[in-house]
Amino acid sequence: MSKLKSAKKGVEKVIHSTPLRIWIGAGVAQPGPPLGPQLGQRGINIAQFCKDFNERTKDVKPGTPLPCTISVKADRSYDIQIRVPPISYFIRQATGQARLAMDQSQETAGILSLKHVYEIAQVKSKDPLYDCVPLKKICEEIIEEAFHCGVKVVDRIDEHKYMDFMKQRQEIVAKQLKELEDLKQSKLLRTA
Repeated sequence: MSKLKSAKKGVEKVIHSTPLRIWIGAGVAQPGPPLGPQLGQRGINIAQFCKDFNERTKDVKPGTPLPCTISVKADRSYDIQIRVPPISYFIRQATGQARLAMDQSQETAGILSLKHVYEIAQVKSKDPLYDCVPLKKICEEIIEEAFHCGVKVVDRIDEHKYMDFMKQRQEIVAKQLKELEDLKQSKLLRTA
């Protein structure tokens, strides 16, 4: 019986918890909500985590959304895997659009050149998710994602035509935002 008790003491405590998947802005991790409570529930030193995360992401543009996977160990230490931002983020950056299409079948939100697609694919190839994935396959995924965002992929972009397109697009986005605000106000009036 005493051997059994000593064997129990000798066994390391293993915590089988699922990893925390969260999006954190590069260089702007703060101990407050929403990050602080999620880490605090798992017993992680929040201030130390924020300091470590901000140090690891100091070379990335501040505020860039980074998908992270945090695994907590039994001794309350953690492993963090920081991935590259999503394809839609790069598409928005390359097209210069803050908003993409609400309905991709009826509107074009931007224009992307094949050069942009290739550059995005090179950045995404460094992501652990795309380890051992050929660059051609990543380019195909980017083109497909662009289609779903309402972005047209072309060989070359004419600068003057694109400037005209951007002016038209700003008017469309302003109209869409006004319609959404009107809809939101009408719902608030109904519930009040």
